[in-house]
Amino acid sequence: MGLLAKVLKRVLLAALVLVLAVCAVTAWRGYGLYRDALSRHGIEEAVAELKEEPGYTSIDELPQVYLDAVVAVEDHRFYEHGGIDAIAICRAAVNDLRTLSLREGGSTITQQLAKNLFFTQEKRFSRKVAEVFMAFDLEALYSKREILELYVNSAYFGDGFTGIGQAAPGLLGKKPQDMTDYESTLMAGLPNAPNVLSADQDAAAARQRLVVRQMEKYGFDPGAAG
Repeated sequence: MGLLAKVLKRVLLAALVLVLAVCAVTAWRGYGLYRDALSRHGIEEAVAELKEEPGYTSIDELPQVYLDAVVAVEDHRFYEHGGIDAIAICRAAVNDLRTLSLREGGSTITQQLAKNLFFTQEKRFSRKVAEVFMAFDLEALYSKREILELYVNSAYFGDGFTGIGQAAPGLLGKKPQDMTDYESTLMAGLPNAPNVLSADQDAAAARQRLVVRQMEKYGFDPGAAG
């Protein structure tokens, strides 16, 4: 029994060392992706280019229900964290390790903005690390309100529309500021799976109902959408 315990202890120690080594390599590669992205495109330059995109819409022109819906469904601790949500990351990490995938990313709105501005949609652990570094920079440079504005203008809504300023006219036939409460909660849900939801009305409606439930859960008023 003593020999078995020693062997098990050594196996566990070796496994721990391996995990730490993999984490270190992933972190180093992620930092490299982050530095490479900044060398090609500064943050302020990337933001300026986004603001020049057709349809870019100021946050002051967007319905409050839409903004609240985005926060509720994408990152309900958005106004509390400094770029990353440790609770969401830990929860996602456990589920991802269990499934050996990146199905749950635990990404904050700031991390998603970093991805939209600088990185591809490819799901890699090193890219997630790069997002974290970039998220810290974004939080240092911009207010929460500015970050939220940049996010909704860089998110993909499906059917070729990027940003709420393009998506609302393209999918709803109206300007973003004219969206009803129902339409605001509907649009807030699309970036989760844009190609699927923009093409499937039933799936989009189910997602809209989830958005409303999330708003009610976290203390936001869904207005007439509820």
